[in-house]
Amino acid sequence: MGRLWFGLGALTGLGAVAMAAFTAHGLEPASQRMAGSAVQMEGWHALALLATGLWAPRGGRWADAAGFAFTAGIVLFCGAVFTLALTGRSAGGVAPAGGTLLMIGWALLAVSAWRAR
Repeated sequence: MGRLWFGLGALTGLGAVAMAAFTAHGLEPASQRMAGSAVQMEGWHALALLATGLWAPRGGRWADAAGFAFTAGIVLFCGAVFTLALTGRSAGGVAPAGGTLLMIGWALLAVSAWRAR
């Protein structure tokens, strides 16, 4: 599954750069700051997915679980923040759920290191 995480990391990095460019030129300053937080989280977690992809052959199912958590967290957290910045509509508790999944992803990645084959 390492290739999956590496590929998703690359696509997430692409999305972060695209959203950074779009928000820098297409939003009001207050919305730019909000979207900037999502871009930053998306960029950091693109790197986390790349690292997960490289680590997955040794990290096994724990690393794969981290990849799933990172992917879901990126979609939920960044998606909710981008939605709010672009439309002004809140997605309720979606962003906190996504943030929690991102934290769980880091914890799972740590467990994968401790339990590596």
